[in-house]
Amino acid sequence: MKRRAALKNVAVAFGGLVSLPAWAENWNERSVSLSSSYFSPKESVLLAEVTETIIPVTDTPGAKELGVHNFIQKIVADCMDKKNQEFFSSGLAAVDTAAQKKFTKSFASCDTGQRISVLNEMEASPDQKGFYSMVKGLTIRGYLTSEYVMTNLTHYEMVPGHYYGCVPVSPKK
Repeated sequence: MKRRAALKNVAVAFGGLVSLPAWAENWNERSVSLSSSYFSPKESVLLAEVTETIIPVTDTPGAKELGVHNFIQKIVADCMDKKNQEFFSSGLAAVDTAAQKKFTKSFASCDTGQRISVLNEMEASPDQKGFYSMVKGLTIRGYLTSEYVMTNLTHYEMVPGHYYGCVPVSPKK
């Protein structure tokens, strides 16, 4: 390989690696807008309530307010294969079925304690643990990479961190 070609390839690879984090982080609701929803409107509302139960509103916005459910829908629609999409849809249906069975009302109609109870039972169930782990992981990932969290809560410094050049040093005694 010639030196010019090698340098060109290194420059292209470096440029791709530098721009890669910009694609994966600092998303907002406009950047994740859904052209067509994979889920029905009822499933979308249910997913929003599940994410809000996992990360509720405190002194910071909750998952629903930040649109984490739209992020998850985009991931399910664009990044998952058909088998995992069906697994996710059946898991959402199981959430509502569990709430209907236990409290005779939909998950969205339940209060916070009831919702937590339903999700805790799903986490303990060997059949539903996979779905709960998947939705919880996607909720956390979506929340932590949202524009609000990345700009207002995370104060990232490039490694190795800030350089303090003039620091008094006293010898050990």
